[in-house]
Amino acid sequence: MAPQAWLTIIGVGEDGPDGLSAASRAALAQAELVMGPARHLALLPAITCVTIEWPVPFSDGIARVLDHRGRRVVMLASGDPFWFGAGSSVTRHLDPGEWVAIPAASTFTLAAARLGWALQDVACLGLHAAPLDRLNPHLAPGQRILALLRDGAAVAALADYLTGRGFGPSVLQVMEALGGPRERMRQVTAVALSFTDIAHPVAVGIECAGHGDALPLAAGRPDHWFASDGQITKRPVRALTLSALAPCAGELLWDIGAGSGSIGIEWLLAHPANRACAIEADPVRADRARANAAALGVDRLGVVVGRAPDALPPGPLPDAVFIGGGLSEALLDTLWARLPAGTRLVANAVTLESEALLARWHGQTDGSLLRIELADAAPLGNRYGWRARYPVVQWSVTL
Repeated sequence: MAPQAWLTIIGVGEDGPDGLSAASRAALAQAELVMGPARHLALLPAITCVTIEWPVPFSDGIARVLDHRGRRVVMLASGDPFWFGAGSSVTRHLDPGEWVAIPAASTFTLAAARLGWALQDVACLGLHAAPLDRLNPHLAPGQRILALLRDGAAVAALADYLTGRGFGPSVLQVMEALGGPRERMRQVTAVALSFTDIAHPVAVGIECAGHGDALPLAAGRPDHWFASDGQITKRPVRALTLSALAPCAGELLWDIGAGSGSIGIEWLLAHPANRACAIEADPVRADRARANAAALGVDRLGVVVGRAPDALPPGPLPDAVFIGGGLSEALLDTLWARLPAGTRLVANAVTLESEALLARWHGQTDGSLLRIELADAAPLGNRYGWRARYPVVQWSVTL
């Protein structure tokens, strides 16, 4: 244990004491207090010091751990505490020297070892308390997914979800209590799942198959993925807009005049560490943007109901800003005064007035001005002709 560390976080597997390392055994032997979920405490019946069962909700237990700062405390967690585990929820409240962690094999590691899957090629998802829509970005024929689930009912819900999405032929590897004496593995297709005796803890390996609609990887996803009332940046313009915004890993976007939220959602889909905040004056559209984000499996879309610039969010400043609605002189003045150098700004205009505003700001501050003119083939008598869309003027600039 590090000289100043008072908290040891120990990963526990289904094999209980048999799977503990020498360091884990030593920490438990020296502990004055052990805290953990009831299942983990039951796996280690030889603990001799005071034990406290971790309360529900989980967040209530964090304060109880911190109340014992300075004592020799052990916190029990499943497998690897820092892979969809409880570790980071506690350590974010501590200085680095206050804790050490001794992980065990994660459920993902054990599952991959049982199935012979290369873990680096598999999507690993913790769906204990998360909606099944988190699967959406990963569902495509031939893809493999490992999902941690709450219980047998959640496995049945997963099978129904896959079947409803057109992926009923997907092969499910249902794995219970991996690494322990209760370990069991069964294989079935999602559409044929009939098990009623699935025990916790459970993980499911999914080999995707079927003819369901797979979410494309490229920016400019088809419009039908987004519910809207017509206020949406359409697919070709959205692709050009995302290209101009140039999302990088871990960056924050402000999506002003978000409408359906399509720009912010595609920003989030670009990388799992990305964040976005949608600013939308219409409460109905704001709710629709939230629902679209959830349906496409991203939960990092913050939504502010209000009109910019008055409703610009507090907190961290963005790396990029998109203005899809509500463009005005006052908004540009506010952004120019508030945003730091290096922020990327992209604004789309359809009306003549907004186009003139962007042209003037481009003349004053530089950047790139692009006119996007699109036309669709449409019936013209018994033949086809081109039906033009409204042109879009796009201004992109780095402050």
